[in-house]
Amino acid sequence: MKRIGFLIVLLAISLQSIAQELTVRKLYFEGLKKTKESTLRKMLDTEVNTPLDSTLLSTDIIRLKRMPAVAHAYFTVTPINESECEVKIGVEENFTLIPTLNLWTTTNRRLAYKVGLYEYNLLGRNLRVGGFYQHNGFDSYGVQFEAPTLFSRNFGLAFYHQSWKSEEPLYFDQASANYKYENISYELLGLFQINFRNTIAAGINLFKERYTYLSGHTAAQVPQRLDVNKKLLKFRYTYDDLDYFYHYVSGFKSQLYLQYVTTVNSYQKDFLIAWNDLFYFKRFGTRGNWANRLRVGLSSNIKSPFAPFALDNNVNLRGVGILVDRGTGSIVWNTEYRHTLIDKKWFALQTNVFTDIGSWRHPGGSLSDFVQAKNIHVYSGVGLRLINKKIFNAIFRIDYGYGLTANASRGFVFGIGQYF
Repeated sequence: MKRIGFLIVLLAISLQSIAQELTVRKLYFEGLKKTKESTLRKMLDTEVNTPLDSTLLSTDIIRLKRMPAVAHAYFTVTPINESECEVKIGVEENFTLIPTLNLWTTTNRRLAYKVGLYEYNLLGRNLRVGGFYQHNGFDSYGVQFEAPTLFSRNFGLAFYHQSWKSEEPLYFDQASANYKYENISYELLGLFQINFRNTIAAGINLFKERYTYLSGHTAAQVPQRLDVNKKLLKFRYTYDDLDYFYHYVSGFKSQLYLQYVTTVNSYQKDFLIAWNDLFYFKRFGTRGNWANRLRVGLSSNIKSPFAPFALDNNVNLRGVGILVDRGTGSIVWNTEYRHTLIDKKWFALQTNVFTDIGSWRHPGGSLSDFVQAKNIHVYSGVGLRLINKKIFNAIFRIDYGYGLTANASRGFVFGIGQYF
């Protein structure tokens, strides 16, 4: 047995040595329909007339699978002669022209809707454009353009414009008031990929905010109308070591967000917002997926009803309600186990069980707020996912969250895409 084991090891070393001596004489793609071959070639480190490196090829495949246009990718190596080979990269493309529709109930129980249309692979060149219209008693819209590889594989630009109106609750003096909130913004970001795992985005957002009192509690120190121009400097750093196999994910990812907002008015001061999202995903068998997100955020601790971190159904705790509270600090852990019940060529049905745990620091409060029982919220529940594997991010989700802490609420949460 020892002799057989030695021969196997020797054979593996010999094969590796041969592979290292092979030169890539031809590299081609199979399965492309819309995406331009030149766009994909720009993403690869593997090139013609260079030594074959299977590790480099594997990294290239992961990079391709992160693109919205690619549902799945793989490679095969075929020797041409003793020193040369050809590499085929097989690609299964996503359908990337995606309409969106969301329905929900506003703070005053009014039915609201949001419709949009987004293209994630415009002209087959990894360009992303789209926009939305929203009606929730007020009319809002937004448009976006993202070109992550506009100048090279490593450098691109993104532009966003939004005119947003909504009715939102503000909390102060142990009570609340409803305000009409308006935000008109223009944002420009530079996108830079340092290497395979590390990317940064930085830029500026110029926006105008307006708060108009509608109903509820009033206080002398809180204005019934606030109209101010602001400037937001934005920075995002991403470490991404995730690997995708259709809707299954494994690996680790970290995203750090830094924002500095400048303004001139007597009710709001310049302030800094920072938060970090840590993601960890692990595969279990062929159909199980454990998913985790830990978000830790802090902002300038100004005692104001306009605090930036919200306690909300659609952001952090499923079942808690819409804009239940605000704070100047937030710690949230979302964990869920996803199990695929049906997995066909184009469709998958997935169920999940989850627990969402969060705590907030009140405006003007201390870090001890995070460990006070009244500020800790725990929700648990179950959900369902309907997944089209051939359309980018075509995951319809429904979750039912039930509060486990005192005076907690419960309810359904709908959306497109995984919760995190």
